[in-house]
Amino acid sequence: MIASVTGTRLSPSAYIDGILSGDRIILSRAITLVESNRHEDIQLAEQVLNRILPHTGKSKRMGITGVPGVGKSTFIEAMGSYLAEQGRKLAVLAVDPSSQRTGGSILGDKTRMETLANHPNAYIRPSATGSSLGGVANKTREAMLLCEAAGFDTIFIETVGVGQSETTVKGMVDFFLLLMLPGAGDELQGIKKGIMEMADALIIHKADGDNIQRAKIAKAEYENALHLFPPTGTGWIPKVQLCSSMTQSGIAEMWKLVESFYDLLGEKGINSNRKQQNLDWMHESIGYLLKEQFYSSEKVKAQLKTLENEVEAGKKTPLAAARQLIN
Repeated sequence: MIASVTGTRLSPSAYIDGILSGDRIILSRAITLVESNRHEDIQLAEQVLNRILPHTGKSKRMGITGVPGVGKSTFIEAMGSYLAEQGRKLAVLAVDPSSQRTGGSILGDKTRMETLANHPNAYIRPSATGSSLGGVANKTREAMLLCEAAGFDTIFIETVGVGQSETTVKGMVDFFLLLMLPGAGDELQGIKKGIMEMADALIIHKADGDNIQRAKIAKAEYENALHLFPPTGTGWIPKVQLCSSMTQSGIAEMWKLVESFYDLLGEKGINSNRKQQNLDWMHESIGYLLKEQFYSSEKVKAQLKTLENEVEAGKKTPLAAARQLIN
């Protein structure tokens, strides 16, 4: 393997052989490669991704989100440890395209998920965020494909922020899980309706100790709220369950719920959804590539600052300035 190294990069075959053999170090290096914005890295990453593509698509893809303080990391560690002990191979990725300033909190999550991070059947990967034009969404999709090719049969994609990341993650997973806290009355007002509409299941988390009664009330309120939403095209009816990562109650039942979702949709339904997601991904990529090419143009760079000044000074409308640059 060392003979294949050129600088810090491997040959395409070295990446592919390492990934397909389940080498965690090579997998991590391959994810770093696809996250890079260097031209030579992008070309190499595309070669690797195209060649591992036949080995992808065999995992269960699950998105997990929730309000701040709901205990996503605790839940993921509890659920992930349960699955790892069952013999499933789990990869945990994070996405937070809305966070340009903080870069999200997955590194902290990895520290908190120490038990899961050390399990031989689990792999936890921080995703790159920040101001790259590609955004973390594209890179998370590609990281997911690499993990699947490396033999992981279950992928958790955690959203760090609340907002744009939910829609992004929904577009790359099969099953979307929303974690909520007991005390539904106030939260029903505060959480965006759109996020609840996206959920395939709601978990009332931290349903233990003094919270149990509040959790039962919250469960009933959320079930009533979900009845107001239009039915999904798949025939799946979103469910609400109680769960405590501290006592492990509801963890096994939650996974049975996920499996019943896959049983209902079947391979045909899951594949149909993924085909549409791939088409959406392609069109998103077109927008990204056009934007990247536009801002890389020397002609655009020569005029951009002047036109920005004219827009700021009110001498030109934003639309007129944009049209002039496009032309």
